[in-house]
Amino acid sequence: MGAIITGTGHYVPEKILTNKDLEVMVDTSDDWITTRTGIKERRISKENESTSDLATQAAFKALETAGVSPKEIDCIIVATATPDMLFPSVACLVQDKIGAINAAAFDIEAACTGFIYGMTIAQQFIQTDFYSKILVIGADALSKITDYQDRNTCILFGDGAGAAILEKGDEGRGILSSKIGADGSGGRLLKLPAGGSLNPASINTVENRLHYIQMDGNEVFKFATKKMSSSAKEVIEQSNLCIEDIDFFVPHQANIRIIEAAAKRLKIGNDKIIINLDKYGNMSAASIPVALDEAVKGRLIKRDDNIILVGFGGGLTWGAMAIKW
Repeated sequence: MGAIITGTGHYVPEKILTNKDLEVMVDTSDDWITTRTGIKERRISKENESTSDLATQAAFKALETAGVSPKEIDCIIVATATPDMLFPSVACLVQDKIGAINAAAFDIEAACTGFIYGMTIAQQFIQTDFYSKILVIGADALSKITDYQDRNTCILFGDGAGAAILEKGDEGRGILSSKIGADGSGGRLLKLPAGGSLNPASINTVENRLHYIQMDGNEVFKFATKKMSSSAKEVIEQSNLCIEDIDFFVPHQANIRIIEAAAKRLKIGNDKIIINLDKYGNMSAASIPVALDEAVKGRLIKRDDNIILVGFGGGLTWGAMAIKW
């Protein structure tokens, strides 16, 4: 039994934060940001706009594309690092907002690799005949945890949500193979230090700006380029394909230099890589499903195309997935 994607959707907030805007906020420039990251602008959620709000809008669009009623959904999996609150889960909030009264619902946290983790989990449910229709969402509102006094990180992140409906299908179509992994020894390289049980919110954690993203960019870069290429190769081989068989790569949209370095290792041309980070920046778990939906709706990805989703993130985590569309 195959697990196929029958619908996709995405949502990004209306507000745009450009590189020019950042020039008046921190010591940086449009040229410096563009050269080093490839990012020109990113979307920023409203003060009262939460991750579940973003996820809900993406979910409605995916449901519409798939022609599926919310009541038909058996399970909702939301990948996010920026939940509305520690509990209830974003998935439970989305379940209520869309009226998916028959669905189980839970969140997973694998940072920027979250959507691939979520799709891999959903694949198992489908292939074991546990569920028939699953809604997988990658959603993050990173602007809520971005330190706009840190020029090294504030230039990178934006907000958004992407969703996919996974259903039963013929074997040999849909998800062909997947690979997820983690290396917890690198957890210190990309983290949000406070707000959990280790460093509960306090005057000290607020004053020391510990509720914002902290990242060792150089080390994350080294990790990302290596794991994106190696995990992509693994799922290509597991699917009995070769690089030449792949029509499109949909990578995590973190940094153009990381994507280019991984592409060089894989020996693939730029014409096969789906890139939208210039418009949105790094949206964490949302970046891959948003790029995927834009490519599908833009008629780049067509039936029978072989595509690779590949990403990396805090944890450290990584993952890749091969799909026959």
